[in-house]
Amino acid sequence: MTIELPKELMAPITAAVLPVGPEWGYQLKWDGVRLLSRISGGGIELFSRQLLNKTSLYTEAQSCLEPFKQTDCVLDGEAVMFDLGKQRPDFSLILQRERSRSVTAGTSGSSYFVYVLFDLLYWQREDLRSLPYEERHRRLLELFPEKQPQLFVTDLFTDGSSLWSWVEQNGWEGVVAKRLASPYREGKKHQDWFKKKTALLFEVHIIGFIIRSGRVASLIMEKDGLLFGRVSLGLDEKRKAALLRMGQQKQRTEAWFQPLPADWRKEEILWLERPFSCTVTGLEITSAGLLRHPKIVQLPEFE
Repeated sequence: MTIELPKELMAPITAAVLPVGPEWGYQLKWDGVRLLSRISGGGIELFSRQLLNKTSLYTEAQSCLEPFKQTDCVLDGEAVMFDLGKQRPDFSLILQRERSRSVTAGTSGSSYFVYVLFDLLYWQREDLRSLPYEERHRRLLELFPEKQPQLFVTDLFTDGSSLWSWVEQNGWEGVVAKRLASPYREGKKHQDWFKKKTALLFEVHIIGFIIRSGRVASLIMEKDGLLFGRVSLGLDEKRKAALLRMGQQKQRTEAWFQPLPADWRKEEILWLERPFSCTVTGLEITSAGLLRHPKIVQLPEFE
């Protein structure tokens, strides 16, 4: 009998301020992609947040879970690429693997794969989702008491303020607050898990402009060789006019990226022969690898 997966994974709600009090626990927000594990009947399967099968893409996680293949359980966690130079997760590296569907993408001598566990939904066919989160986390630690290089349980802290300070000082993504008494509720139909993110700053390359009615409407961003979205907030009409003049003098006939997002395909695009650097901020990187709600922080001056 196969263990039935939840129809939707429980997800934290974005908050400007994290809740405080003894009823809350706090965890690092790992900058990766959600990865659910189902171990049943001697087999190990891995699933994305959308419950797509990712078993062949994350062979390292499968190997780490091999000692448990004779058990029956469902684990919830995050697939992360850890950058040794930055000493923190790098979402762009895990995104390279997701986009290319290659198990080696994003992996190098300066980075490695980690499967970070934070929840236990089933154990030996017992459905644990109605138990308090604190109890589910305790049981998870009993199963995985030691931190292995590529597999471990994320810590649960009681001092959210100190954890947030550490995150800001070390450039990590954010903090998740979890009500210790909360059951596992699907989706975001709850008031039990909240996330707060640090301000995200990115150095990007502007590779083209979206043109509407003969004017620059937004700038097309590239980061680490991948399309990163488009940005218009922070541009005034004077800057748009200067950018258009520059772009018309240094345009490129061939697109930098193909295929483009579906909603871009009817846009008029001016591709630049020589991209230029720009600093932007945004709320988060979407699963498609695009920056959500981007805004320009610093842009070169053009006459």
